[in-house]
Amino acid sequence: MLSDLAWLPQPPRDFRQQLAALGAAPQGEALVRLATHRLDETQLARLARMVGALAAPPAPLSALRLGLIGDGTLSLLGPAIIGSGVRHGLAIELVEGGYGTAVQDAVDANSALRRAAPDMVLLALDARLAGFEHAALGAGAAAERVDAAVQRVEMIAAALRPAMKGPLLVQTIAPPLDPLFGSFDRLEPGSVFAMVEAFNARLAALARAGTIVLVDVARLAQSIGLEQWESPGHWHSAKLGFSPHYVPAYADLVARVLGAIRGKAKKALVLDLDNTLWGGVIGDDGLEGIVLGQGSAMGEAFLAIHRLALDLRARGIVLAVCSKNEDDAARLPFREHSEMLLREEHIAVFQANWTDKASNLRAIAATLNIGVDALVFLDDNPAEREQVRRELPLVGVPELPEDPALYPRMLAAAGYFEAIAFSDEDRNRADLYQSLAERAQLMANASDMESYLRALEMTCTIGPVDARNRARVAQLINKSNQFNLTTRRYTEAEVAAAEADPARHLAQIRLVDRFGDHGLISVLIADKGSDAWVIDTWLMSCRVLGRRVQEAALAHLAAAARAAGARALIGQFIPSAKNKMVAEHYAGLGFAADDVLDNGTTRWRLDLGSYQPPELPMRIDDLALTPERVAA
Repeated sequence: MLSDLAWLPQPPRDFRQQLAALGAAPQGEALVRLATHRLDETQLARLARMVGALAAPPAPLSALRLGLIGDGTLSLLGPAIIGSGVRHGLAIELVEGGYGTAVQDAVDANSALRRAAPDMVLLALDARLAGFEHAALGAGAAAERVDAAVQRVEMIAAALRPAMKGPLLVQTIAPPLDPLFGSFDRLEPGSVFAMVEAFNARLAALARAGTIVLVDVARLAQSIGLEQWESPGHWHSAKLGFSPHYVPAYADLVARVLGAIRGKAKKALVLDLDNTLWGGVIGDDGLEGIVLGQGSAMGEAFLAIHRLALDLRARGIVLAVCSKNEDDAARLPFREHSEMLLREEHIAVFQANWTDKASNLRAIAATLNIGVDALVFLDDNPAEREQVRRELPLVGVPELPEDPALYPRMLAAAGYFEAIAFSDEDRNRADLYQSLAERAQLMANASDMESYLRALEMTCTIGPVDARNRARVAQLINKSNQFNLTTRRYTEAEVAAAEADPARHLAQIRLVDRFGDHGLISVLIADKGSDAWVIDTWLMSCRVLGRRVQEAALAHLAAAARAAGARALIGQFIPSAKNKMVAEHYAGLGFAADDVLDNGTTRWRLDLGSYQPPELPMRIDDLALTPERVAA
């Protein structure tokens, strides 16, 4: 299942012809549709060649320049990573380092890698070249070996930091298959197994500190099976660290982490009902006739799906229902079945009708104010899966086996919800979307927008960016695409550096209303000038569109700039495939057009002498307007 990407459908027999038929300027969705199959190494390489020939990545693909350095032979990995990247919404341009020259590639300012100014770099490690080729049984030798390997990673990270726009990704190392002491390997620090485990733990600590992003190849290898993963023959003949049979699985893991960094991970799990959450058809079999719960293997298998869905919800994934059913019948198990773990209060949007599922998925995305590319659809019916894939190729639709006991494993293996951080906002996100329906009902009952906004009883809190919220700020910077004026990406370490820079002003905004806490929903970064402040980053979560939060943000920036002696604010709009909705953002706030650059970037100017902050239908607590924060 893990080794052959079984959650993806088999590729079409005429894959090569279909790829060629896309031509020199293919549509992005057509590329994604072909990429979202169980492609082998050769097919991924063909897809990679097409990506390499693109003049510019078509929407919804995002361009990403990736450096690849590390141990062993890397040339077999690059094309598979590029091809898999399409599946995860990325058009990757690869800059490959030399064989065994990771440190030189990183440290030498004139290396091809450094000159390419990559967005991110992947450090691909192998135990045999990372210092763990044999045991270290002398006193203190194991600690020295692990320290040296970690220091090598830290040196590479430090050298690349000023040359990259994004983070360094580092692979964990798969533990060795062959024991030296047997079970005692885990206890003896000098065994290769123990050193590799200690090294991986140190990598995890670096990832927690924001120094690197982890790509857990060790877990992938163990899930597949070390006996299958390891290939001594291929190491000796080609210096490839694992069996080439698993290159597609490896590349998909790398691509999904890259996608998560770029905000491409899915946000919502949409569930079919009959024979997906329970056995049988509720409309025909009735409440007592469906199979669910303790006492039967199949009933327990369906409960396992409920548990996974609830676990995903607890980590911030929104749950929805999309079923061909009468609404009352569909809701009956949620309300009255004693074994049902999922309840109506867990479901943000409940679509049960006889409309086709692609249309219902569009409606669910619109209700949640997210794109269809943020949805995963779990359905036991192959015909329904195919219809959704055909009409909505950006929706994640995992293949499912006949045995429902394997549904949770297939969904988890697909990695749709890959994460690189986990914050309090993530924990509360499902509840935030849950309240969208209640807010929509309030809006339907309001006589006008102003009364609706005041009825929400909003409190907007503007505060500094600091260690308490830095991870969430960096996450929002890297995930926000639509309401994002410049789409500039910053790592957590870069955000920390900006906080400490007296020439930059950072603020984050939270919003609470009568239905709940939206969490941190907006980020502002401005460069302070003596005459004008230039807005480097202005982004906001789309779930609070129409709340006039952007006007509160502007009032804050204007007050901060005035307090520092500036006479104007300069805004920039850098167009991207997804941020067209804010093309007139500055014009709508009273800025005057100032300049248009060759790349389509527009500049806007607001005279602070004539600006007057508006009266807003919310309470505003501005904690970031302190003299030391706004002084230039």
